[in-house]
Amino acid sequence: MNPSERIDQLIAKLTDWRGKTLEGIRQTIRGADPEIVEEWKWMGSPAWSRDGMIAVANAHKDKVKVTFSNGAMLPDPEKLFNAGLGGNKWRAIDHFEGDKINQRGLERLVLAAIAYNQGSKKNASGGRARATKRRK
Repeated sequence: MNPSERIDQLIAKLTDWRGKTLEGIRQTIRGADPEIVEEWKWMGSPAWSRDGMIAVANAHKDKVKVTFSNGAMLPDPEKLFNAGLGGNKWRAIDHFEGDKINQRGLERLVLAAIAYNQGSKKNASGGRARATKRRK
């Protein structure tokens, strides 16, 4: 079974509000960029990546949590991050029953995460440093 099928199966098992919330989050993340890859991490967590990890989601008893692996480095003008704010790297959004998904804000965070991943890749390979030297 591939990761997308596992995520489908997980959502189908969540017959309450959490399944609908997770499906809405998933559709927003996947809709942000056609090259996003769905993954199945840590023995049961839907995850999304493009040029590195973007986010992972988990359905808990009272919430659906979406954790951005580099959230501390991302702009969050709509103040979606409401959990993990003290960490050096990760930031999360906890969705509770009745919460509406801010699709526009979530999509912006996903796009910012992709841009961060792509920039980090360039820095690791030295691409950005070389480009800067050529401009001088």
